[in-house]
Amino acid sequence: MKTFKTILAIAVIVIASAFTLKSTSEGYKIGDTATDFKLKNIDNKLVSLANYPKAKGFVVIFTCNHCPYSIAYEDRIIALDKKYKALGYPVIAINPNNPEISKGDDFVSMQKRAKEKGFTFPYLFDEGQKIFPQYGATRTPHVFILNKENKALKVAYIGAIDNNFSDAKAANEKYVENALDELLAGKKVTLNSTKAIGCSIKK
Repeated sequence: MKTFKTILAIAVIVIASAFTLKSTSEGYKIGDTATDFKLKNIDNKLVSLANYPKAKGFVVIFTCNHCPYSIAYEDRIIALDKKYKALGYPVIAINPNNPEISKGDDFVSMQKRAKEKGFTFPYLFDEGQKIFPQYGATRTPHVFILNKENKALKVAYIGAIDNNFSDAKAANEKYVENALDELLAGKKVTLNSTKAIGCSIKK
């Protein structure tokens, strides 16, 4: 009987540990502190969030070259950067895809795409795919707004850019803009989580 109870107790611990590992591997939740990273930009220079000491926060967007959802949002991402960078929230774009699986998402293609579109923001390559799992990004595009609080970068919003990927003019819920406007007004983000719509990240 004792042996059975011992086995049962071990099984409970193993199962509990499995759930704990699963929950911690799912990435950031609202209110979590985001750690910095250092990734190669399209200009071949390493970029980290520490390079922006005057920033109030960041709009970290996992995106890529080939996904039709990402392509549809490119102009809106540029517009977000142009509007909010001056207000303290620059866009930091990261390509999380494995270029061996996702053709057209290699570093040279990133450089070409950024030049064609006139990206106004860093476009970083997640080499080795180490950063997107930390964030819990699953789609392209997938947005994480970080807000600086007492020198720590707190996750304030996770999800989609707006509610209409195919037609920017038809989008009547601009999630990222609304969140940034509330943060700039010193308020908490009312709608801090939405479902990211896009292509799955290629591993």
